[in-house]
Amino acid sequence: MEAALIIFALMLLAVVGLGAYLTVKAVGAAKRGVERTVAQARRSVEDTTLRAKSFGQVGVAGALAQLRLDLRTSMRATQQALAEGAREDASLRESLALFERLSAHGHELDGELKRLEQEPDKQRTAALLPDLRERAGQIIQAADSLRWAARDRARRFAEDEISLLSEQIQMESGALRDWSREPVDDLAAAAAEWDASQAAPAPKPTPAPPPAALNPPTPTMQYPWQKAPRPESAG
Repeated sequence: MEAALIIFALMLLAVVGLGAYLTVKAVGAAKRGVERTVAQARRSVEDTTLRAKSFGQVGVAGALAQLRLDLRTSMRATQQALAEGAREDASLRESLALFERLSAHGHELDGELKRLEQEPDKQRTAALLPDLRERAGQIIQAADSLRWAARDRARRFAEDEISLLSEQIQMESGALRDWSREPVDDLAAAAAEWDASQAAPAPKPTPAPPPAALNPPTPTMQYPWQKAPRPESAG
């Protein structure tokens, strides 16, 4: 009885522990989902604000907003292209690792541009614009190069696959259009040959010679001194 109670208690503890673990996992997943949604919404709002600033403001503020917008757009497009391509092409994982290193420099530059938007000394900020444009151009060019290389690779693979598939379809179409030997004709010829073989008379077996007698009669010896039998004795 005590052993059964101990087993029941252990099972109850295991169920409670499993339930707690699943609850923590579910809460964590929900929290990550909410954080991801909030981050996406924040990025969308910030991109909209930068777009409005780049069109509505002139001078240093407009230039900074345009730099941030171009940088963020290029980096986000490259990240999406590499992440999608790496799911089907394992060779893109190295490119994705290179992009992660490039992304660190992009985040650093974006943060610096964001801080300069609040800088009251516009003349000092304007003096930094050439260097900022050069850095942003280098990062954007590198990101664009990775993105277009991944897209060109995916397009080449798709073209090769379509070409191979087209060749296979042409071969199959040619086989389907070959009416010189139809399966129905082959079956009809085989059936006619079978009917002809069944209708032909079977060859008669050759009679075997009768077996020799085991004890053939011994022929009567006729000697010259014997007399010929009389006619009256025959019968």
